[in-house]
Amino acid sequence: MLGQLSDMDLRLLRIFKSVVECGGMSAAELELNISASTLSRHMKDLEERLGLVLCRRGRAGFATTAEGLKVYEATLQLLGGVDLFRSQIDDIHDRMGGNLEVAVFDKTVTNPAAHLDAAIRAFHRQAPEVNLQLHVSSINTIERGLMDGRFQVGIIPAHRASASLVYRDLFAEHMQLYCAAGHPLYGAHHGDLDWEGLRHYPFAGLGEHSPNMELSHRAHLPRKATGFDQEAIATLILSGCYLGFLPDHYAQALEAAGRLQAVAPARFHYDCQFVAMWRLSPQPSRAAQAFIDCLVAAHGGEGAA
Repeated sequence: MLGQLSDMDLRLLRIFKSVVECGGMSAAELELNISASTLSRHMKDLEERLGLVLCRRGRAGFATTAEGLKVYEATLQLLGGVDLFRSQIDDIHDRMGGNLEVAVFDKTVTNPAAHLDAAIRAFHRQAPEVNLQLHVSSINTIERGLMDGRFQVGIIPAHRASASLVYRDLFAEHMQLYCAAGHPLYGAHHGDLDWEGLRHYPFAGLGEHSPNMELSHRAHLPRKATGFDQEAIATLILSGCYLGFLPDHYAQALEAAGRLQAVAPARFHYDCQFVAMWRLSPQPSRAAQAFIDCLVAAHGGEGAA
């Protein structure tokens, strides 16, 4: 049975977290800068400490066991709590340090309305000692990560509100419908095409609650393929088999190269609003609050309460 958690236990759990996120021992060696033999010994020590087999490794490759996945999820919550405790102690000492975990939905870097780079620059000037860890994740992963303390700040398209989270508007994104070479609508005349006509063509949509899913349900578009980020949707569209919505700023280069075509852009489009979000309770750490204020200010706001 697992007794009191020690500093060594926390170190072993951090190592295990890196192994899982790197997808195996070899990649984790580089990430952690430790030898294969040392890493293997640490993993064995943790398994013996927990009395569980966390992963399979051998000629067949690396795989996390079902028990290992449960331990990984518990590890994220535990380490998130440790980081929150450290941040709160830093607050008491009126300093900003430690880790700040921020997660953003993908393909925002090409959006001219998104000024995340300016926000990060301003934050770094204020808190150079904070280790900023930026994740690109799915909408659902970001929401769950905020709830369980894995992330301190999230940035996603607004689609529903939770009473346990706080939201601030940041920037807008324009979405257009696209097809690719090989699709019946590519190069065709779209003047008479309406929403009902779109239902004759397979649609590739996001597989999680989002403005994309809301619109596709409202328009009764037949979703025949599913992606969980914009890169996946773009890949499905480029197959020539599906229609799908993409941010216009992201699709611009592919359209210029002749690989994508907007379908009746004046008719088939929608806009979504990206928001910053964080937990209502406990209140954000000083570092998280500073980052939130930098985000809001970089996007034309006056800071967050």
